[in-house]
Amino acid sequence: MSREIESEGRFNGLKQVDTLKNNTRAGGAYIPPHRLRQLQQNVKDTSSEEYQRITWEALKKSINGLINKVNTSNVKMIIPELFGENLVRGRGLYCRSMMKAQTASLPFTPVYAAVTAVINTKLPAVGALLLTRLVLQFRRAFRRNDKTSCLASTMFIAHLTNQLIADKVLVLQILALLLERPTDDSVEIAVGLMREVGALLANVSPRANNAIYERFRAVLHEGEIDKRIQYMIEVLFQVRKDKYKDNQPVMEELDLVEEEDQITHNISLDDDDLDAEEMLNIFKYDPDYEENEAKYNAIKAEILGEDGSDESGSSGDDESGSGSEEEDEDEDDENKMEIMDQTNNDIIELRRKIYLTVMSSVNFEEACHKLMKLHIPEGHEVELCNMIIECASQERTYLKYYGLMAERFCKMNRTWVENFTNAFTEIYETIHRYETNRLRNIGKLFAHLFNTDSLPWTAFHIIRLTEEDTTSASRIFVKILFQEISEFLGLKTLKERLLDPFMLESLSGMFPKDNPKNTRFAINYWTSIGLGSLTEELREWLRTAPQQTIKRDSSSSDSDSSSSGSDSSSGSSSSSDSDSDSGSSSSSSYSSRGARSPSPRRRRRRSSTPPTSRRRRRSYSDSRSRSPVKRRHRS
Repeated sequence: MSREIESEGRFNGLKQVDTLKNNTRAGGAYIPPHRLRQLQQNVKDTSSEEYQRITWEALKKSINGLINKVNTSNVKMIIPELFGENLVRGRGLYCRSMMKAQTASLPFTPVYAAVTAVINTKLPAVGALLLTRLVLQFRRAFRRNDKTSCLASTMFIAHLTNQLIADKVLVLQILALLLERPTDDSVEIAVGLMREVGALLANVSPRANNAIYERFRAVLHEGEIDKRIQYMIEVLFQVRKDKYKDNQPVMEELDLVEEEDQITHNISLDDDDLDAEEMLNIFKYDPDYEENEAKYNAIKAEILGEDGSDESGSSGDDESGSGSEEEDEDEDDENKMEIMDQTNNDIIELRRKIYLTVMSSVNFEEACHKLMKLHIPEGHEVELCNMIIECASQERTYLKYYGLMAERFCKMNRTWVENFTNAFTEIYETIHRYETNRLRNIGKLFAHLFNTDSLPWTAFHIIRLTEEDTTSASRIFVKILFQEISEFLGLKTLKERLLDPFMLESLSGMFPKDNPKNTRFAINYWTSIGLGSLTEELREWLRTAPQQTIKRDSSSSDSDSSSSGSDSSSGSSSSSDSDSDSGSSSSSSYSSRGARSPSPRRRRRRSSTPPTSRRRRRSYSDSRSRSPVKRRHRS
């Protein structure tokens, strides 16, 4: 009973297939997937025509789907799937699907040519059939003046030539045909073809390439074509001058076949024995279906490297290997010990992630969002701040992108404010290590943070503007920093912020009042950078400082003079007593000596000036006054 039911179901399936088969001219029809699965379940005989028809429809659908979804990124994954289908049986389907897809999307022509190049190395019949159909399509389109079909055919042939599937002679024949009797359409097609294949012809056949360009120049000089086409020829000459930098023969991503492995088909434009084999596009019953399928399975296994014994052996090895790995892991867990990494690899990896995230983000909001998702270890938050500053300093010019990113972090959490403040302190202390361009970028970054009150202005306490405490680099940094702040806030607002009583202690280093020398240096510095109005209080202090110093000195000198006066009075009294004693003794001596002693006046005159000096001075003046007289007497 069961056998009768099974035979009846098979008969019904065959009947449905026959009715569907007669619906279309080509003998095929679209079968919905659920009905196809039902038919496949009902039809079990692999040698029957109905089973072969079902597999044919599945083959056509699979080839179409793979060709339609191929692109540059997945071409290496699609090619093995294409080899998984029976391309010997479905080579007509492959060529038809490839030509349709290429006509519908011309920019994907290099991708289709690369796929065909790989298949041609293993199945040359597929490449030869595709090239033959393209040549026949070009002939037919050229006779019918079908510009669209000619453009598609010539572009595909050009890329097949670049992939060394077609010989260069075919391209040269097409170019000669198009330029023999130039029209607007033929010259436009020839220009498009030359742009695609010109780089290859310049390398492999320079003489023919020069002849083609001479023909283009002649067409241009004749001036019988449209202005637009003339402009296209001029652009082509410019492309040739630039050595086809934007029209390379084969893209790097699509260079999948070695030159010595490729098979080139010598098909020319004037061959009369070209056969498109259109019957390969439709279903045909194959009495040796199972034998042919077995042969292709062997070819597929050779191409893709599939082998059942290898798979079983490798699976056994994998199982044994996985078992041994599990045992090793158990042993490692038992003997596990804590290892501390002292090579800072984790910090280097963290900095690398931060750098890649910052550089790959479109805007600062995306960058902050991604950076917050990074699991930054506790205590290493400063690495994020340092990387933002480092990335900003490496740019040619300052980008506000980094300032907005730092501002967002500072306003997000107090921790980032402290880290950026510490980074500012560390950078200022080592500012002499940075180049001028990096100084400018870092200064503008921190100026943005101070402008937006992301960082407290108490961080300026580390800046001390004296000749001893500054270097040329630090002076440049402070200049850029405060010029940016002044430009953003305005000089009036900046002055109010700096004169805030709560900020006096933090800003005392930038406006020193401990020494007039330091004050003058600070005044000269702020004036030289265009912020002299900030120094009005310093100038006032400098004007009153000498008076305060004089008062301080005078008060100290008065106290010193009072103490010294008492000492001098006692000294004068003692000296007068000694003088009186000496006077009495001298008078007694003078009285004893008598008139021979010189008078006191004469003694004073003698002691005031030495006689020799008086004599010399007199003789010098006399000689100057008498010198002309002597000269007159001599004459």
